[in-house]
Amino acid sequence: MNERKPQTDASARSFFKMPHTYAIIMGILLIAVILTYTLPAGQFDREKQDGQTVVIDGTYRAVESAPVNLFGLFEAIPKGMEAGAAIIFYIFLVGGVFGIIRQTGAIESGINQLINRFGQKGHIMIPMTMFVFSVAGATIGMAEETIIFVPIGIMLARALGYDAMTGAAIVSLGAAVGFAGGMLNPFTVGVAQSIAEVPLFSGLGYRTAVYLVFLVVTIVYVMNYAQKVKKDPTKSLVHDLEQHRKEETTTTFSRFSKKHLFVLVVLVGGITLNVIGIFEWGWYLTELTASFLIIGLLAGIVTMGVNRTFESLIDGAKAVTFGALIVGFARAIVVILEDGRVIDTVIYGLSNAVGQLPTSLAVIGMYIVQLITNFFIPSGSGQAATTMPIMAPLADLLGIERQVAVLAFQYGDGLTNMIFPTSAHLMAFLAIAGIPYDKWLRFVWKLFAIWIVLACGALLLAVFLGVQ
Repeated sequence: MNERKPQTDASARSFFKMPHTYAIIMGILLIAVILTYTLPAGQFDREKQDGQTVVIDGTYRAVESAPVNLFGLFEAIPKGMEAGAAIIFYIFLVGGVFGIIRQTGAIESGINQLINRFGQKGHIMIPMTMFVFSVAGATIGMAEETIIFVPIGIMLARALGYDAMTGAAIVSLGAAVGFAGGMLNPFTVGVAQSIAEVPLFSGLGYRTAVYLVFLVVTIVYVMNYAQKVKKDPTKSLVHDLEQHRKEETTTTFSRFSKKHLFVLVVLVGGITLNVIGIFEWGWYLTELTASFLIIGLLAGIVTMGVNRTFESLIDGAKAVTFGALIVGFARAIVVILEDGRVIDTVIYGLSNAVGQLPTSLAVIGMYIVQLITNFFIPSGSGQAATTMPIMAPLADLLGIERQVAVLAFQYGDGLTNMIFPTSAHLMAFLAIAGIPYDKWLRFVWKLFAIWIVLACGALLLAVFLGVQ
C-alpha cells in the first residue's frame, strides 16, 4: 500500500528531485517501445500445467518483427488497465474496506488501550507493540497507516526512558517486518501470486517461519539500541532532538468501547474466514473482495451508520488510487513488450545471463533485481505487476519454483521500504517524528544489512526445500 513520496521544503530546494513514480513508469514505457525496434522479435511455446501457463524451455524462435509506435504506447495504458482490472478493483475495494475500519477508530483505540495497560513495562511493551504492528503489516498490508501511530510510539518510548528513534522504530519496523513477511498481505503477495499463477497465499507456513525470524532479529536490534539509550542518553542518535524538544507531540484517541471491540472481532473473524476460504474452498480474488466488503459494511454500518460507512469506503478507495492505478500502468509495459513480440526475447536473454550460474545464485540475482526495482517503483502492487510477468516464466526456465520468484519479489519490495528515500511512508513518518533521514540511515543500515543476509538465506533455503 505504498503511496507517493511527500514533498518537503528540503527536497524542493535540492538540486536533483526524484521523478514522480508515474513519470518513471512512463519513461520505462518509452524504453519498452524503443526495445520493440531494437530487439529481435522472438517467442516461446507455452502450455498449461496444473493451472499455470508455463514457458517450454528450448522452444524460443525468431518471429516477424512488430514494433510499437508512439500512439501504441498510449493505447497500451488502457489495455494494461483492462488486463489488470481484477487486481485493480480488488485493491480499490479492499482499500475502501480498510478506510471504513480506520474511520471507526477501532485499531487506534485498541493499540492505545494496550499502551495504557502495559505502558510502564518497557521490556514487555517493545516486543508486544512490534508484534501487533507486524501482524497488521502481514495481514492487511499496513504501511502508510503506521504514520498516525508514530506520535504514540514516541510518547511511549520517552515515558519509558528511551528516545524518539526508539518510538518511531517500534511502530515502523514492526509493521515493515510484517509487510515483508506478507503471509496474508493482499497488496503484495496476493497480487504477485495472482500474476505468477500460483495458489493464493500458498507457501504460508514457510513465509510465517521466515517472518518470525525477521521479527525476533528486529525486536532484539531495537531493544539493544533502546537499552543503550536508557543507560546513557548521550548514545541516542537523536540526542540533540531530545535535548531541544520544547513540547510533546500529542495525539488524542477515543476511549476503547464496545463498538471498537465489535469492529476488531468482525475484522479478525473475517480474516480467519478468508484464510479458511482460500485453503478449504478455493477462494480467489472475487470471493475475497466480497468477503472484505461484508466485513467493512458490517463493521461500519453497526458503528457509524450507513452514510458515514459509504463515505469512508470512498475515502479508503481514494487513498489507494496511487497504488491501484499504477498496476495498470505497469501492466502496460508488459502489453508493449508482448505486442512488440520482444518480451520472450527479454526472458530468453535473462535466462541465458543467469542460466550459467548455479540455481542458488540465479535466485539471488532475481532478488537483487527486485531490490533495485523498488527504488524506482516503491508501490508493492505496482512492482509486482511490472516484474512478475517476467520473473515467473524466468523461474520456469531456470528450474526454480514460481513460489520462490514471488519470495524474491516479496523480500526485495518490503524490506527496502525502510531505507530507500523514495518510500512515501518512510519520509512521512520521519517528518512527523522530526528525525533527519541521515540519522535514520545511521540507525537502520546495520539492520538492513542483516535483513538482506536473512533474505538471501531464506531464498536459498526455499530453493533447496523446493517451496511451492
